[in-house]
Amino acid sequence: MDQQQITEAVRSRYSSIARQVTDGTSAHCCDTTPTCCGETSAAAASGNTISQDLYTVTELDGLPLKAALASLGCGNPTALADLRPGETVLDLGSGGGIDVLLSARRVGPEGLAYGLDMTDEMLDLARHNAAEAGVENVRWLKGDIASIPLPDASVDIIISNCVINLAADKQPVFAEAFRVLKPGGRFAVSDVVIHGGLPVGMDESAAFRRDLSSWSGCIAGALTDAEYRAGLAAAGFTAIDLEITRRYTLADVGAKLPMWAQTLDTATVAAIISRFASTFVRAHKP
Repeated sequence: MDQQQITEAVRSRYSSIARQVTDGTSAHCCDTTPTCCGETSAAAASGNTISQDLYTVTELDGLPLKAALASLGCGNPTALADLRPGETVLDLGSGGGIDVLLSARRVGPEGLAYGLDMTDEMLDLARHNAAEAGVENVRWLKGDIASIPLPDASVDIIISNCVINLAADKQPVFAEAFRVLKPGGRFAVSDVVIHGGLPVGMDESAAFRRDLSSWSGCIAGALTDAEYRAGLAAAGFTAIDLEITRRYTLADVGAKLPMWAQTLDTATVAAIISRFASTFVRAHKP
């Protein structure tokens, strides 16, 4: 399985979700693949608790319903990122735009929030949501998070919500994030991280990494905490910190296991899943 296969699987899945949200049908992205990036209403319908209650009622007030329905995250980076009035924010993999719209509020009319996504359907949905919300200090960019279409040193803070794990190769993503941040800029993302690595002797790891549905479901592409720290440090970041915001259990995954887990006993699957956690990752550009 090559990197292009992974990218196309991710693009296809999230384009489909955007179309379903736009058409007014439930995406139910958790119904076919256990995922840590479940769509808000579908997560509730299928019993997946990971993506529920990430945003407060106050935060959602005034936002279009479709922005919430297209929320595919595992955290709320805007609540943890200490956004300040007048700053320029970039959201990597902005989807339907919920975190961009929330960021635009926090940075105010003197600030600017960029949303970068590789899917036309998500970008169309995000533009519609911004127009409906009457938010003007936003800009939408089409592109790959490993090749950001912005100049060097052009943003104050980078956020992202359960997206970097979807990248087939993370190191170019970290390098590009470092490039576009201003000196003193911050990296503040929510992502799925494998804390402590996979259990020793997990012979199924190769099958685990080959499972395309688990890639697009935010599982197979997750980095370990050590890999995350090393990748950010190699790109030049300092003050790297990983804070677990929710550790997963077998109950969070749902009833239908991915193919790589279907031959394993329950205790083994539970041990594997317990290593995964929604994590807030902070770092600074010197």
